[in-house]
Amino acid sequence: MTRVAPHFRRVALVHYWLVSMRGGERVLERLLDLFPHADIFTHVYVPERVSQKIRSANVRQTFIGTLPGARKHYQKYLPFMPMALEELDLRDYDLIISSESGPAKGVIANPDALHLCYCHSPMRYLWDHYHDYKSSAGNLGRLMMPSLFHRLRQWDVNSARRIDGILANSSFVQRRIRKTWGRDAAVVHPPVAVDSFRPSSQLSDRYLWVSQMTPYKRADIALEAFNRLGVPALMVGDGEMYKTIAAGAGRNVEVRKHLSFDELKQAYATAKALVFTPEEDFGIVPVEANASGRPVIAFGRGGVTDSIVDGQTGLFYRDQTVEALCDAIRRFEGWLPCFQPEVATANARRFAPEVFDSGIIDALKGLRASIGRVA
Repeated sequence: MTRVAPHFRRVALVHYWLVSMRGGERVLERLLDLFPHADIFTHVYVPERVSQKIRSANVRQTFIGTLPGARKHYQKYLPFMPMALEELDLRDYDLIISSESGPAKGVIANPDALHLCYCHSPMRYLWDHYHDYKSSAGNLGRLMMPSLFHRLRQWDVNSARRIDGILANSSFVQRRIRKTWGRDAAVVHPPVAVDSFRPSSQLSDRYLWVSQMTPYKRADIALEAFNRLGVPALMVGDGEMYKTIAAGAGRNVEVRKHLSFDELKQAYATAKALVFTPEEDFGIVPVEANASGRPVIAFGRGGVTDSIVDGQTGLFYRDQTVEALCDAIRRFEGWLPCFQPEVATANARRFAPEVFDSGIIDALKGLRASIGRVA
């Protein structure tokens, strides 16, 4: 049953930056389905890198988008983004939904407006990944970051107080919101296009790994485990580690930069299992694998603990090491006869887009009621 969003006269959707199509941008698309006449505000907008649905909306940049090199090096302008958000004139909007991962929530709303923040993650470079970013910065960056990021953290916490309500995309992010902002948040999982995926009766003996080949995704752990065990595997992804992974792959491992969507669906549906090595805020890939009727072997921290049921739709391993993953693959071989594809597909339905819609609508009705308006 389709849920109808409460009526608002004017709606602003504030998204950190629009330079690619990833999970956050899929959430933004679904918010546009709920509020098709909403205006979008963002720091940097690269139209050719986003979907037609987003391009069809009225998209406005902050002044960050006019600065030299912003389309490519937008993150270097992070210190100016709080000011850019506060300079946005949102007086005429009665609903603001901020999509937070980079700075987005810090806008100044009309006192009578509702501001709901959908948080993919508090800014990792300010908080739990700060020391990783600092250690990889140049000499000047390491000198400036302690003072600069201290002030940005103060702004991040203070701006969180302006929000009427916060939604987290997972229990993991919910805990991080409480730790960093001191705010409570309800969990509304992001929408996953589960109906786009189907199980297959033709299964292969290959394991599958799908993600960006960047350091924190830990493709290196998956590759070393596949090589050590000699199991057939397909690894799909691009990024700064691609050449290293491709060069290190044994004969049992095929490495691909890209698959078409049809190829990806087939890879999911025919895989022996998806191997998921990162600690993600949510992680859509494991849900897509379950929607395809296949189990998941996952590092058991982060958002995957919401999406995969350990012992039913997949198996967790507890240490982010090659040895732990090898042990999990061995355990999986013995557990696989217990796996039921229909249980996995039913589990994936919990993350269907209409479930996300209901979560947003219920949150808005609750906020309206809390300030004395009729939902």
